[in-house]
Amino acid sequence: MATIRNLKIKTAACKRIVKELHSYEKEVEREAAKTADMKEKGADPYDLKQQENVLGESRMMIPDCRKRLESSLADLKGILAELEELKQKEGPEVVEAESTVADVEKLFQTTEA
Repeated sequence: MATIRNLKIKTAACKRIVKELHSYEKEVEREAAKTADMKEKGADPYDLKQQENVLGESRMMIPDCRKRLESSLADLKGILAELEELKQKEGPEVVEAESTVADVEKLFQTTEA
């Protein structure tokens, strides 16, 4: 059964994963710049390989994070639908959840385009 408490939890999870996704995207940019700088300066091949491994690991985290965000978004939408069926779709928690759903969907649209 959907409750306001579950709605708050799912909303917070979506927000946390969005922050995490942005963090990984920034990390990839930072590590890519560092790798390019190392190549430019002719760094030791071992150090360069290690830096490329770090960059690769950071890049692998983005699709994983997107999958978790899609799953969390689906859970949040499900709880909102249940609350609507129970005629409990009012209050600041619901407004915040709907806002989070809109933000995440907009994020998916901008990254797909």
